[in-house]
Amino acid sequence: MAIARLHRGPLDGQVIPLDDIDETRLIVPYSAGQLVYQRAGELSNTGPDDGPTEAQFWYVEEENDLVPDGDDR
Repeated sequence: MAIARLHRGPLDGQVIPLDDIDETRLIVPYSAGQLVYQRAGELSNTGPDDGPTEAQFWYVEEENDLVPDGDDR
């Protein structure tokens, strides 16, 4: 199991599961939009006895509001 530790932005300090340890960019749904986080640095805790592998992701931007299908408002 791997985790992504999020830095800055609205989700600062949150930890979420990371399915792919090679992931370099996360797009996370947030309210009516999406937040973009970029990976920085190397993986930590990669040994067999030091906990889950951890990657650091830093806030980049918030993308435009999402518009649900069929809603042109």
